[in-house]
Amino acid sequence: MSVPCRTGERKKIVKGVPCCWHCERCEGYHYQASEFSCELCPYEQRPDRNRTGCQPIPIIKLEWHSPWAVVPVFVAMLGIIATTFVIVTFVRYNDTPIVRASGREVSYVLLTGIFLCYAITFLMIAAPDVVVCSLRRIFLGLGMCFSYAALLTKTNRIHRIFEQGKRSLLGVFVWFAVDPPHTVVDFGEQRTQDPENARGILKCDISDLSLICSLGYSILLMVTCTVYAIKTRGVPETFNEAKPIGFTMYTTCIIWLAFIPIFFGTAQSAERMYIQTTTLTVSLSLSASVSLGMLYMPKVYIIIFHPEQNVPKRKRSFKAIVTAATMSGKLTQKGADRPNGEVKTELCESIDTNSEYATLLLLAR
Repeated sequence: MSVPCRTGERKKIVKGVPCCWHCERCEGYHYQASEFSCELCPYEQRPDRNRTGCQPIPIIKLEWHSPWAVVPVFVAMLGIIATTFVIVTFVRYNDTPIVRASGREVSYVLLTGIFLCYAITFLMIAAPDVVVCSLRRIFLGLGMCFSYAALLTKTNRIHRIFEQGKRSLLGVFVWFAVDPPHTVVDFGEQRTQDPENARGILKCDISDLSLICSLGYSILLMVTCTVYAIKTRGVPETFNEAKPIGFTMYTTCIIWLAFIPIFFGTAQSAERMYIQTTTLTVSLSLSASVSLGMLYMPKVYIIIFHPEQNVPKRKRSFKAIVTAATMSGKLTQKGADRPNGEVKTELCESIDTNSEYATLLLLAR
């Protein structure tokens, strides 16, 4: 006569001896269903401590206090503060030569794109639900699209930038219709051999390929912008934004070339969710920081600390200046001492605007 089996063990009858049995523990994701059998728990469950039943596998997600989230959030917050400071500075000195020369409308669109690149970090780390997943799809590529469309169309009309944005949004809305956003609990990555360590990951139902495709149009704009930056690298020094844009695009390409192998190389890692989210958000923030630092911080530095340099570049000869000054006896200039080049001039109505003298006066301004 065999002894009784302990909880979580089944009786395995000895062949030919019905009154004798061996006690066999239910292993893995099996639980004791009856005195003589073990059964497999449902996929989203694991055995309880006594292995007499099943319980739901704990659900995990990226938490705000996690080290994987703290670094991207810190970088994004610094970026948002810096971007806001640049926008406020540009608005305050909106009529100064440096701001005008940078293309005010295009600059504000580009700064909006930079702001969105930083802000997407908070959506990527927020607890997934239908609203968050929807916003991720919309804004993930929109910030980059605005930024690189603005750079690409720096010398074109502003509405072309929004045409690029509309195309990006159109692709997102088609994606919405074909595959509506929703959340899913992924047990595959964390369903370990030891049920005690099993976890389910709550995330948006977006595959890695879909994520890259959502950035595809923005990446295409980035590559095109880089090609144009290479072609214009030898332009005269007068076109002073060509080189900063070039350096911006070269650095951005390096960032995203480093991002791709890290993102896809960790697809089988147990820490996949953390690594991929952190890599994506940091890459977006770094790209935005490069654009902000190379294109706008030097301008803000001059506006704030060297207002005497915030004046129009003179492209006229000394003779033209003398001639213009001689013929403009009725020219009155106000606010000559205003900071940051905020100078207003008034021409007498008696001067013919089509005359040679008027042309010289316009050059003098």
